[in-house]
Amino acid sequence: MPYFTTPDSPSETGPDNRQYAAATDRNREPILAVLKEVLPSEGTVLEIASGTGQHAAYFAPQLGPRYWLPSDPQSPLRHSIQAWRVRADAPTLLPPIEIDAASSQWAIDLNQDVPAITAVVNINMIHISPWQAGLGLLAGAGRLLPPGGVLYLYGPYQRDGQHTAPSNAEFDRWLRSQNPDWGVRNLETVAAAALSHHLQLDQVIEMPANNLSLVFKR
Repeated sequence: MPYFTTPDSPSETGPDNRQYAAATDRNREPILAVLKEVLPSEGTVLEIASGTGQHAAYFAPQLGPRYWLPSDPQSPLRHSIQAWRVRADAPTLLPPIEIDAASSQWAIDLNQDVPAITAVVNINMIHISPWQAGLGLLAGAGRLLPPGGVLYLYGPYQRDGQHTAPSNAEFDRWLRSQNPDWGVRNLETVAAAALSHHLQLDQVIEMPANNLSLVFKR
């Protein structure tokens, strides 16, 4: 069973399986600017919950020589990712794999064919999935990343138990009305859980639309 269904439901854009989420086009430039600054200079970036694949197709050509490895638990979205990959025609964009963040073991744990993973990226998942998926994400990143590796998270967060904007509070209420296991997480709770997996919060970067970039170091 997939661990979440996105509120910004993607829609088919054509017969080639590509799906489209409008939010991706709005946030990709600010996210890319941060990734260029914080990612290790080489290795593989594993993206958890790649969704439609738009981010992967946009980031991979601009982040070489790093490889970009997208993943998603949902088969239709993996088909969309692959369709975007074909369209991107980027040699550093690898085929999507199936990963459920909440699982105690990921397919990549047993895959020796991928260049060393030096970063894990997750965009807009933690608030639209059960907390167990967030914990699984942190555990997986702590398990896979080498010393000096980076975990990058993007999305809305509370700080010291308070929402950073009225719009985030309203969004949080809407999320919880859709699924009581969803919700805007507290940054300090995420950081404490990450630390238990040897991931230290290194930077908190304010982003457009009251989102944050969280950068953790292994």
